Amino acid sequence: MTVKKQELAKKIYLYLAGLFITSLVVSNLIFQKFFYWRPFDISFFGNQLFELSVGILPYPITFLITDLISEIYGKKKANEVVVAGIFASFFSMGILLIANWVPALDNSPVDNVTFNQVFALSPIAVFASMIAYLLAQLVDIRIYHFWKNLTQGRMLWLRNNFSTFSSQLIDTLLVIGLLSIFGILDWSLFWGLVLSGFLFKILVALFDTPFLYLFVGLFRKNFNLKPNEEIKI
Repeated sequence: MTVKKQELAKKIYLYLAGLFITSLVVSNLIFQKFFYWRPFDISFFGNQLFELSVGILPYPITFLITDLISEIYGKKKANEVVVAGIFASFFSMGILLIANWVPALDNSPVDNVTFNQVFALSPIAVFASMIAYLLAQLVDIRIYHFWKNLTQGRMLWLRNNFSTFSSQLIDTLLVIGLLSIFGILDWSLFWGLVLSGFLFKILVALFDTPFLYLFVGLFRKNFNLKPNEEIKI
C-alpha cells in the first residue's frame, strides 16, 4: 500500500472513531427523554412495546462502526475504539458532576434545578451503560471475528447480524437491569423496555447490513483488499 493510501486509511479510522465516541457519549447524555415508536400497537407484561429512550437512537451506530472497523482494520483497532469510548464516557461523566456542583448565577438562562433535573442522573446512567456496553462490545467483536475466521471472510451478513444480535441482547438486559437496580427505572418497566430495546436494535441491525456491505465494498475497492484482508495502521 502506498504512503498516500496509508495516510488516507489512518484519517478514515480517526473519523470513524470520532463518530463512534460522539454517538456513545451523546446516547448517555440524552437518555432521560422517552418516546413512543409506533410500528405496532403491542403490549407485553402490561407494558406498551416500543416505548424507548432517545438514547437508543445513536447507540446502534456504535455497533455498525465497530463491525466496520473489525472488518477493515482488525480486532485490535476495534478494541482500541471501545476503550477510547469508555474513557470519553467516564470523562464526560466527571465534567457533568463538576458542572452540576457549580452554582448557577441568578440571571443564568439555565438554573440549578433545571440543570440538575436534566443531567443529575447521567453519571449513574453512564456507569450502568458502560458496564453493559463494555461486555456487549467485547462479545460483539469476539463473535464477529469468530464468524469471520470460520467463513474465511465470506458471508458478511452472517457475522454482522449474529454478533450484533448477541451483543445487543446482553447490552439491553444489563443496562435496563442496572438502571432498575439503581432506582432510575421502575422494575415494572423492565421486560417491556428490554423487549422494546432489543427488538428495535435487531431491526436497526438488519437495516444497517446493506450499509455495511456498501462501506466494506468501498474500502476493498479503494484499498485493493481481498476478502478477509485487513489494513494495518
